[in-house]
Amino acid sequence: MVVSVKARFYLEAVLATLATGLFALTLVSRDWIEVLFKVEPDEGNGSLEWIIVLTLAVVAVALIALARRDWRRVHSSMA
Repeated sequence: MVVSVKARFYLEAVLATLATGLFALTLVSRDWIEVLFKVEPDEGNGSLEWIIVLTLAVVAVALIALARRDWRRVHSSMA
């Protein structure tokens, strides 16, 4: 049980870090999506970027909460 909880914790922590990094990148440079994929789905009005910022923020907070829960579960079972 501890191994699967530890693996899940590390996966959640890595994904939370990635989501937080992309969240910060999108806040600082909103046009990275157009540069990377060479498409402009919102025709330059910025609505897609704000949707992505909000989505990444929610995902990051949820993953951080899940990782914290798993971290506490592992450490409470060791005590």
